[in-house]
Amino acid sequence: MKLITFAVPCYNSQDYMRKCIDSLLRGGEDVEIVIVNDGSKDNTLSIAREYEEKYPSIVRVVDKENGGHGSGVNAGLRLAGGIYYKVVDSDDWADGGSLQKLLSAIRRHLAEGTLPDLYVVNYVYEHVADNTRHYSRYNKKFPAGEFCTWDHVKRFRFSLMLLMHALVYRTDVLRESGLVLPEHTFYVDDIVSYNPLPHTRLIYYLDIDFYRYFIGRADQSVNLPNMVKRYDQMLRVMQTMTDAWGYEEIKALPKGLKRYMFHALANYMLTTMLFVLGKRSRERVAAMKALWRHIKERDKKLYRKLRYRSYAAFAMLFPGKLQTAVLIRSYRTLCKRIKLG
Repeated sequence: MKLITFAVPCYNSQDYMRKCIDSLLRGGEDVEIVIVNDGSKDNTLSIAREYEEKYPSIVRVVDKENGGHGSGVNAGLRLAGGIYYKVVDSDDWADGGSLQKLLSAIRRHLAEGTLPDLYVVNYVYEHVADNTRHYSRYNKKFPAGEFCTWDHVKRFRFSLMLLMHALVYRTDVLRESGLVLPEHTFYVDDIVSYNPLPHTRLIYYLDIDFYRYFIGRADQSVNLPNMVKRYDQMLRVMQTMTDAWGYEEIKALPKGLKRYMFHALANYMLTTMLFVLGKRSRERVAAMKALWRHIKERDKKLYRKLRYRSYAAFAMLFPGKLQTAVLIRSYRTLCKRIKLG
């Protein structure tokens, strides 16, 4: 029985995928690694096949037409045989010691007959250019080394979020949630970090710096020019999230989860406004208005919550180009704090 299935979506990843895969192989026979070649035009597929041949009981390769990152996550989830499912992007990697601690916890909980729906771990921004790091930890939000429910989770504030890097879902929970990500779309990680959460009840936080997030490539999706260019994709992602759970559904959730869901959605909306209005034009303004209109028509209470009682409401106080300047300045301040780009 495999404890974790790691999905590694790859597109033209020949220059860095080995570091990622090698870090996951330290899990040995307890892990399954599904390498998804998403229509690469370089040697990604041949490298993946090399690992599959060398580690046939651990590595599986999916070769498919290009469908984007979400398509790779979907393909991995369909094939996953592990109790837990974790996506690791091909330019990122897992800390070896932390991986062993995570596997040890799963073994122990499996033997005890108490498996959580969700493991939460820390992640680290690895700034390769100057060999510095920024740590995102949750030890002030979750009790460490204990089972807990959402009622035990403390309030999240400002930009702190449960990004996909921090989440290790039980595979059957993801499947029961109906998670299917849109294809040919960046930023689908946000959907993974939000939509399935109400299907989780029992949580276990490990205070380990598990996920290592590479920072340094000019083509990364978190770079501001790329974000602004791909605004239509973020609009698609944001609409998917606001459609997933209505206001009354969120209000009925356990206290800690209810607070977090509204917090997360407000942050995602603010980010969406940055994507769309970071380069102002009539087309972009109209697209943002269309999203607000869609939310209002579908769920007036959720609309009012996001529009008038969230972080987005602050940005709405500023008119036109001043609003754009405020959004960009806020994002750059965040980037400077964590050296995101």
